[in-house]
Amino acid sequence: MGIENLMTFIVTALFFIMTPGIDTVFVLNKSIGQGRKSGIYATFGVNTGVLVHTFFAALGLSVLIAKSTIGFSLIKFLGAGYLLYLGFLKLKNKEGFFPADNKKFSRNSKNDFWSGFLTNTLNPKVALFFLAFFPQFINVNQMDNPIPFLLLGITYALIGIVWFLILTLFASVFSQKLKSNPKSGRWLNKLSGLVFIVMGIKIALAKI
Repeated sequence: MGIENLMTFIVTALFFIMTPGIDTVFVLNKSIGQGRKSGIYATFGVNTGVLVHTFFAALGLSVLIAKSTIGFSLIKFLGAGYLLYLGFLKLKNKEGFFPADNKKFSRNSKNDFWSGFLTNTLNPKVALFFLAFFPQFINVNQMDNPIPFLLLGITYALIGIVWFLILTLFASVFSQKLKSNPKSGRWLNKLSGLVFIVMGIKIALAKI
């Protein structure tokens, strides 16, 4: 199907999904603040947004890479630069797992789906990340084929659903421990930063 190193993709995607970010904070806030049902709706909303990004990446990037070497290089360096920037930000971040400013959301569970959907879909960093990440696992001869992009995106979304559902189910049990242990959160941020930096360097050195 044009996909290379699928198991490596799954492991790497799992690590990225597990890394604390906007989606993780959103689902945890819903689960802890409003209950399990809200967390489940938020989980499906966030990962529906992932599928939207996948669809546009498949259509846009497949044509761009097939037609333009300059376009590929531009996206590659933009993606690498973003990942390096994100990695250094995480290394400098001294906050714990949870941010200090928690936003208030609607208590209607169905609205939690749409809130999660919009939170992910309207985040341009997600689109840039996909454009940089997915091509590393697609055969060079299949770059003009949208199918590998769609399959990787669906796989990414399924992994995200499983992980965020696990977070939702156990958030109420471990919420107080996570909040009271900022040191572990800072170490997790540093580890995440190193992974983003390594991935950014790998992308910057990639060739068509």
